[in-house]
Amino acid sequence: MSDTNVADFPQNNEQATTDVGGVAGDRLKSFIERVERLEEEKTALMEDIKEVYGEAKSVGFDIKIIRKIIRLRKMDGEKRREEDELLELYKAAIGMHS
Repeated sequence: MSDTNVADFPQNNEQATTDVGGVAGDRLKSFIERVERLEEEKTALMEDIKEVYGEAKSVGFDIKIIRKIIRLRKMDGEKRREEDELLELYKAAIGMHS
């Protein structure tokens, strides 16, 4: 009879972790599980954002413009001014007048 105890085996389809080649199995598994949970949350948030865009579109807002405004609001004011100036310069250079 073996000295192995049933409690020594992984439960619920979980695999035992070990330290292999200097890699701490438990710590690595912890990082992986955290990322997996965050990915699940990110997926749920992306669905929520998609729904908000859908609502905005259903009442007549232009989603492309809303996305642009959101991108611009994230920018530093100076960076935004610089981008606007470059855009105007490039438009003038190719004959597009505002």
